Amino acid sequence: MTDQLAASEAHMEQPTGSVADIAVSTSAAALSATLDHDTPPRDGDPLPLLWHWIFFRPTAAQSLIVEDGHPQKGGFLPDLGLPRRMWAGGRLRFRAPLIVGEPITRESRIRNVSEKHGRSGKLGFVTVDHRIRCADTLAVEEEQDIVYREPATPGTPAPPQMVAPIDEQWHKEIRPTETLLFRYSALTFNTHRIHYDKTYATGTEGYPNLVVHGPLIATLLMDLLRTQCPDAAVLDFSFKALRPSFLGNPLHLCGRTSVDGKTAELWSKDHEGWLAMSAHATLA
Repeated sequence: MTDQLAASEAHMEQPTGSVADIAVSTSAAALSATLDHDTPPRDGDPLPLLWHWIFFRPTAAQSLIVEDGHPQKGGFLPDLGLPRRMWAGGRLRFRAPLIVGEPITRESRIRNVSEKHGRSGKLGFVTVDHRIRCADTLAVEEEQDIVYREPATPGTPAPPQMVAPIDEQWHKEIRPTETLLFRYSALTFNTHRIHYDKTYATGTEGYPNLVVHGPLIATLLMDLLRTQCPDAAVLDFSFKALRPSFLGNPLHLCGRTSVDGKTAELWSKDHEGWLAMSAHATLA
């Protein structure tokens, strides 16, 4: 079977949910330290883009955590009968800043559920819409793409390899460490074991090492963009995870702007030059 097979749509009543939080400066300072920023944002400052992912933490009871470390499915996120779940990408529109120290709310709904068969087996796709407000102001509109997969089995085809572009204007190399992955897992309250339990990641999931969080890579790409274009306003941002990145290998963060400076292309590539994540931003 091939990935060209048409997806089958699952028609269902779409779940919704809402959650409230406060963009506390201590959490922002912790992420600032994790990313090696010199000065953390303080109360009243705009929260850097994509840093909202450290808020609205999932707080499922310990008794509801399943083998892979995720909360059991079947609540807000549907149970598609596929045990492996990953955040595959997303699209965000930034309408107003989130302010450190201010109350924030997130309203969410399941937009779409679909399934298909590909060369790696049965796949499930869920699109989640979020609307995030700071006080009463709509600040961020976000779509998240979540992919579900069958259990890992020997001989499962590897993800397709794409050679990364080589015409970047900016480049930064980082070497993910266990400490970095632990800190980001802790900040997001992400209990997925592929990020901190090497025995599980290699023995059960079949990865060669711990997996670097996709949202962390997206945050690092945004960080690169903000460093290189500090005066530009980012209007929207999209990203797609194409290939896992692993502990023990250097991760290359790359980017370039268009000739008119109105858009930016960003990507990460692994130590072999394969494209791991692609991203696009609209600037003003």
